[in-house]
Formats: sequence, structure tokens, C-alpha cells
Amino acid sequence: MDISPVPAQPVSRLIEELNKLPGIGPKTAQRLTYFLVRLPEKEARSLAEAILAVKEKIVLCSICQNITDSDPCLICRSEVRDRTKICVVAEPLDILPLERTREYKGLYHVLHGVISPMEGIGPDDLKIKELLTRLGDGGVEEVILATNPTLEGEATVMYLHRLLAPLGVRVTRLARGLPYGADLEYADEVTLTRALQGRQEV
Repeated sequence: MDISPVPAQPVSRLIEELNKLPGIGPKTAQRLTYFLVRLPEKEARSLAEAILAVKEKIVLCSICQNITDSDPCLICRSEVRDRTKICVVAEPLDILPLERTREYKGLYHVLHGVISPMEGIGPDDLKIKELLTRLGDGGVEEVILATNPTLEGEATVMYLHRLLAPLGVRVTRLARGLPYGADLEYADEVTLTRALQGRQEV
């Protein structure tokens, strides 16, 4: 006879929802849930309000597609950025480590993913049309492709190169200072700085 305790319905629901987050397995979801159960009500409400604020106030920048609470974003509005360069990244979180290097002074464009036939993600699912629109005015001289060095990242680089090469814009990619299979999110500043400095023509 199974007499294992069944969590209360609100607890079960929270475990279920946390388990949907990337990198959160069932055990971690349980640990987080029971941590939140013990959290003072004021702190729990603060966390809930922060989550709601992200959903209510965060939008995509109409220019670079980065997440922002003002449109256009601070980077696109900046008057000191080099507007002749656009660094193309897969996700918004990829911008942060590149900015920490203080090496890159240009603009960005966020694709919101990479081409991955296995996951049903094709070029039309990415923010590629928006990138092409930005290149239409002729002010951009270089596009730096800074996707993660994975099979999907490489496929995206090759696809973008085929699209951009006929436009007469210089297309470069980050140098191989980044190990294959690594994420930009976890790369250190020195590695990223060398990768930016040693970028090559595609």
C-alpha cells in the first residue's frame, strides 16, 4: 500500500511550473518550492511582483530586437555607439558578456534563436527580416556574426553569410577563441576580447 505523502495542491502546482524552467529538473523544482514555502511573505510577494513586472513592462526593441523597458533600447539610442557595425547574437543574454569586455562599441541585433531543423526552428522563426531591413539604408559597413560555436550556430552563420554577402557589407565572425560547444553566457572577458579582436571574414 502506497502511503507516500502527497504535497498540497498549491505546492504541487508550483513544483510543476518551476519544472518547466530551463535547467530545472523535478528535484530542483521541489527544493525551490519548499524554499519559497519558507520564505517570508514580503519576500515572496516581491519575487512575484518582479516576475509580473518583467511580463508587463519588458518589450522588444523595435530596432535591435533586444529586450528592454524603453523603445528603442539604451544601446540603440546611444549617440556614442559605432553605427557602422552590427553584432548579431542568438539571444538577449549574449549581449551582456560582450558588453563586459568593453571591446565592442557598435550596435547589436538579436535573432531570438538559431536555425535548428531538429527543433523545427527555421530562418522565418528568427528576426532575420528585421536585420535585413536595418541594412537597407547602407550605413552599416560590417556585420559580426556572434552565435555560439555549435552545429546550430554554425548553420545560422552559413545561412546569414549567404544572405548578407551579396549586399556588399563586410561579414565577419568571432575568432575561434571560443571553445566548440561553449555558450557566450559562460565565456570569460579575456576569451571574448580575443575572439572579438581576432574575428575573421566568413
